[in-house]
Amino acid sequence: MNVSEAIRSRRSVKHFDPDFKLTPTARDELLGLALQAPTAFNLQHWRFVVVDDPAQRQAIRQAAWDQSQVTDAALLVILCADMASWEKHAARVWQNAPDAVREMMVPAIDAYYRDKPQVQRDEAMRSCGIAGQTLMLAAREMGLDSCPMDGFDFDAVARLIDLPDDHVIAFMLAIGKKTKDVWPKPGQLALEEVVVANRFSR
Repeated sequence: MNVSEAIRSRRSVKHFDPDFKLTPTARDELLGLALQAPTAFNLQHWRFVVVDDPAQRQAIRQAAWDQSQVTDAALLVILCADMASWEKHAARVWQNAPDAVREMMVPAIDAYYRDKPQVQRDEAMRSCGIAGQTLMLAAREMGLDSCPMDGFDFDAVARLIDLPDDHVIAFMLAIGKKTKDVWPKPGQLALEEVVVANRFSR
């Protein structure tokens, strides 16, 4: 499947085959592809909480208004981000760069993020969004389906996964084999309605 086909055929699936299992190799391939997603300043903010314990899945399902995809999907990933990655890891993620580049980038990262909690959160969310889309398209290429989810009690899920204080949950992603076809797309806006040339009209 090429990228265009994966984009056009990707849909949010709610009903998954609970008997379908991903091999560890397939799981690692998916997650490895997500690691190729770009992040600002190469900070790699994302942390992928892979939930495979049945009891933990059931508890998260209860915090997600009993949505079946939480327990039935072959893979459940909670996409989180370390909002303090800019302070903890900046030197490490630039360690293989040329000296001049590293000596420029590490102070620039500090200046960009320090004392700017909204910027830290915004970048974390952007990074998780890009990684999540990468996961969904990679899954589609493998003949799998997915469902991005924000319909859950974020605080309850944070407690269940022992989310560190300097981390944030962006959303969850269920991946597996669908058992029901989805209905046709309910309505797409026209290209000319959503593409703005140069600036918005007053």
